[in-house]
Order: sequence, then C-alpha cells, then structure tokens
Amino acid sequence: MSWRDKTLELSRFGRIAFAFGLAGLCGGCFQPLYGSNSLVDGGSVKDKFASVQVQEIEAPNGTAVARLGVEVRNSLIFDFTGGAGKAVNPTHVLKINLAQTRQQVIVDTTTARPDVENYGIDATYSLMDLNTKKIVVTGRTFSRVSFDIPGQQQRFAGARGLRDAENRAAGVLAEQIKQRLASYFVAGT
Repeated sequence: MSWRDKTLELSRFGRIAFAFGLAGLCGGCFQPLYGSNSLVDGGSVKDKFASVQVQEIEAPNGTAVARLGVEVRNSLIFDFTGGAGKAVNPTHVLKINLAQTRQQVIVDTTTARPDVENYGIDATYSLMDLNTKKIVVTGRTFSRVSFDIPGQQQRFAGARGLRDAENRAAGVLAEQIKQRLASYFVAGT
C-alpha cells in the first residue's frame, strides 16, 4: 500500500467520523412533529389541535368561495379533532379569509376556448389565543391546481373538472394551514 492510498483511506475515515459526530450532536435537536414528548409542557400537538375552534369562513351565500370555505373549514375540523366535531373546550380561535383565481393556461387556437386552466385559492389566517385575546399566529398561503376542459361538447365534464380542482385546492390549503399551526404548537413561534 502506497502513501497516497493511506491518505485516501484516512481522509475517507475522517469524513465518515465527521458525519457521525455531526449526527450525534444534532440528534437531540429534532423531535417528531405529531409525537408526544415528555420534555415539552402542555401536551401533544393532537391535544392542542383538539382545542382549536375554526370559525365559519365569511363569504356571500351561493358563491364558489362559500362552498370552498365550507370545504376548508370541514377539512380542518376533521383533521384537528379526528372526526369528533367542533372543539369542546376551545383555547384558540382560527379565522380564515379566502379569495379565488382562475387563469387560462392553454387556449385552443381554432375555437379560442381554454383547454387547460389553473385554479387557485389564496388564504389569510390568524390564530387567536382566547386566554390573552392576542393573535399568536398570522399567515398567508395559497394553493394552485390545474384542470382540463375537454371541449364545448362536454360541458358537464368541464364543470366537474372545476369542482374537483376546487376540492383539491381546498384540501391542499387546509393541509398547509394545519402544518403551520402544528409548527407553532411545537415551537411556540
């Protein structure tokens, strides 16, 4: 074995040792987001989610935003309580405002009708602590999904495609809000 081979072997060993050392130092920094941790006071994230009351999302009756508000709110309530319904003893109130957008992405050149559209929902939300009456979390999030419009002859398919896109966007939006609130309940910021 030559001197160069020993140097390569030592540098490889050094890199591996450095990686394990770094992993050992950082090992205590990470904790599961939804797991229970006896070192953190105040219970698990699941218990904190169960105490969040989601307000009705204000929108004019009969509009697409009103239906989306129901979808987002129901998804959040189900995720927070595990399907048990509204929060029994709420400690926080979540308020959400929604806005929707539609954008034509691909337009058929012969008919000048859109073949593909992007559908988007923008949301602003705030979480208020009922004990202190202070807003502890505010944020903005969005969701964008695309859907096909299969031509003028299939109007129901186009309407159903839009409805499915709305539902997908509402689900993504609810999940993003849930993740942000989970990080607040774990980290406190």
